[in-house]
Amino acid sequence: MDKIFLHGMKAETLIGVYDWERQHLQPLILDLDIGLPKRENASDDIATTIHYGEVCQTIREKLAQCQFQLLESLAEFIANLVLERFQAAFIRVRITKPGILPNVQAVGIEIERGTI
Repeated sequence: MDKIFLHGMKAETLIGVYDWERQHLQPLILDLDIGLPKRENASDDIATTIHYGEVCQTIREKLAQCQFQLLESLAEFIANLVLERFQAAFIRVRITKPGILPNVQAVGIEIERGTI
């Protein structure tokens, strides 16, 4: 299965269980592995693949407009967005929320959806 990946993508959204967490946009680091739709022939045409620039732009725009309590909900939202909007075969979403707990570098979640 062919895939593209975006690792270390920075995005911001309102997220957290506590009110103080949702007072300001919080930085997140996203790692995405996206399964490409099956192609009959190799092509140099961007229309035959998933444009990773559009994926980044779409996710950042949507996250700036949304808020979540749980990383789990956010990961599910991103997975569904990419699967539906870009007709991806599968997606692996890893979200890191840096610096939210004392003496913990980062917390996060990883989910996989679709047929890997």
